[in-house]
Amino acid sequence: METPFDKMTKPADRIVYVRSVDVADLPFELQEQAEGLTRIFAVHRGNGERLALVADKRMAFALAREHDFAPVSVH
Repeated sequence: METPFDKMTKPADRIVYVRSVDVADLPFELQEQAEGLTRIFAVHRGNGERLALVADKRMAFALAREHDFAPVSVH
């Protein structure tokens, strides 16, 4: 199964950005899936496209690296 990560092939596309997200700012459908968390972490492409939402920062970095990306933290 192809993931959004699979579409990124140029060297500049190998950088992804990790930032914290307040669960309250997400659509209701995603809030329901957050299982009581108030903050989660998003992995984004340089153009802002969200690739993933995960429970913690460490997991976000691990996910990016697992797919051969260079994660960068964004405040």
